[in-house]
Amino acid sequence: MKTVRMTIDPMNPASQTAGRIDEARVDATTEQDIARHKTADVAASMQDAAKFARRVRKRLQFSQAEFAERIDVSLDTIRNWEQGKRSPTGAAKALLKVLDKAPEAALAALQ
Repeated sequence: MKTVRMTIDPMNPASQTAGRIDEARVDATTEQDIARHKTADVAASMQDAAKFARRVRKRLQFSQAEFAERIDVSLDTIRNWEQGKRSPTGAAKALLKVLDKAPEAALAALQ
């Protein structure tokens, strides 16, 4: 990828690139639009978390039941994570990251 360096002088409007923001569109955005975008962003992040949890489990070659038993959570929790109904938080999220990066060490520590 090519890097392009630009100098922008805030005192010279001509040096600022046009089109970086559509001010009319921003001004026309309503609170309902913002709320709808937030909801869509949350749904997308939940799906990302679901894909991550599923990928970690499959990479370890565990069934949902085996995975739930190994990390000491309920089978329903694993299903909810993978279906995007719930998202792992706190210690569970950290555990999934460790299982992704160093699975042997994490599994050994959990025995």
